[in-house]
Amino acid sequence: MGTDSKMDAYTDFAEVYDELMDDTPYEAWCEFLMGIFKHYGVDEVSKGEERTEDDMSVTNTNLRQERNTILDLGCGTGTLTELLARRGYDMIGVDNAQEMLQAAMEKRERSGLDILYLLQDMRELELYGTVGTVVSVCDSLNYLLEEEDIVQTFLRVNNYLYPHGIFVFDFNTVYKYAVQIGDATIAENREDCSFIWENYYHEEQEINEYDLTVFVAERRKGAGADEGAEGQTAFEEAQWFRRFQEVHYQRGYRLDQMKALLLQAGLDFLEAFDADTHGAVTEESGRIYVVARKGAATEANQAVV
Repeated sequence: MGTDSKMDAYTDFAEVYDELMDDTPYEAWCEFLMGIFKHYGVDEVSKGEERTEDDMSVTNTNLRQERNTILDLGCGTGTLTELLARRGYDMIGVDNAQEMLQAAMEKRERSGLDILYLLQDMRELELYGTVGTVVSVCDSLNYLLEEEDIVQTFLRVNNYLYPHGIFVFDFNTVYKYAVQIGDATIAENREDCSFIWENYYHEEQEINEYDLTVFVAERRKGAGADEGAEGQTAFEEAQWFRRFQEVHYQRGYRLDQMKALLLQAGLDFLEAFDADTHGAVTEESGRIYVVARKGAATEANQAVV
């Protein structure tokens, strides 16, 4: 079980990811995140600040643009990235799965939105400047199987956050993998795409494994030819299914763990929500949202430099 599980996983699955995830409440996620941005964020629109003459200088204009930019870390096929871009945010999407990022760029070509996509491992994040907000949702961080990988990612986020910038992320808990999912088989049959999801929870390592078998419908010309009434040949399009398999590994985390890892990376924990209820986190929370801020100590050190 390597730490590059996401890079290895989303290959053929990328082409059917959006179809199989069509019940994911991206619009609701977007609205919830925007509420957090407006409460904690540093984006210009939310604060309604007036521009001074000094703000209009090239340097300050560039800095303001950085402050108003959101990084979608582990953006996948870019659905949430597009939604936030439509709300007027300057967006950067980062993912280390080339096939998923290709799907995101195809969406960008259709929408015409000005989104920058980068093929990068989040542990080695490298940007040209700072951003006001970083988001990472849909359990992207659970693909990091070691605490040191989480810390490394948090350090990168802290480094590229604008002063007072915020970091909003979610993660699946140990409880979700061990109790809510456990060892289970999930299957769904659709007209053009079907899947079998065999889930295994490795309790000792707190690692969740799911073996995914997907059948994708494709069409090809029939091999035979039938003579029509007027002597013309009719070719029938026969439907057939291409089968592929992928194995994904994710690690469950606890809120106390995440707080400690944020502290190690110099980020300040602000608050946490149960992702389903948007209320207080409980022992039975399956997914948790966390809001953190660029560490005060980090900002002081950068100011000294």
